[in-house]
Amino acid sequence: MKLNDAVFGLLLLVLGIAVLAVVQGYPKIPGQQVGPSLFPGLIAVVVCVCGAILLVRGWRDRASVPWVQAGPWTRSPSHVLAFCTVIAGVVFYILASEKLGFLITSTIVLAALMWALRVSPGRSVLIAVIASLAIHFAFYKLLRVPLPWGVLTPYAW
Repeated sequence: MKLNDAVFGLLLLVLGIAVLAVVQGYPKIPGQQVGPSLFPGLIAVVVCVCGAILLVRGWRDRASVPWVQAGPWTRSPSHVLAFCTVIAGVVFYILASEKLGFLITSTIVLAALMWALRVSPGRSVLIAVIASLAIHFAFYKLLRVPLPWGVLTPYAW
């Protein structure tokens, strides 16, 4: 899928302006001329400039470049199903992970993604369980990221 540069330019411009608005509220460090808002603010200014350049270029080329051009994959039902499964998986994880917990939610999402990519159901579930346990171990134990336990809270290790 191809989007006109003006679309990305507008998104970058809005993102840069949002970051600039947020960093204005960062606290000042007494006795320092440089505060915690300096580097995010500089990056936001660069993002705004790049966004403005893309916006102008895209607006100028709008006659020859369509705003949105669908790629060939959008005519393939299996590719569209896989795309929709990814989006649904992210939304499902956001909505269900606190109640069900990371292990159950990620197993469901990974199994669904593999099923959408035509992996056999048994293999999908097996790989999803092993991958979820490995990811949980890496993030929860090694990196100390507090992943939700949900219904498995009584069995948390």
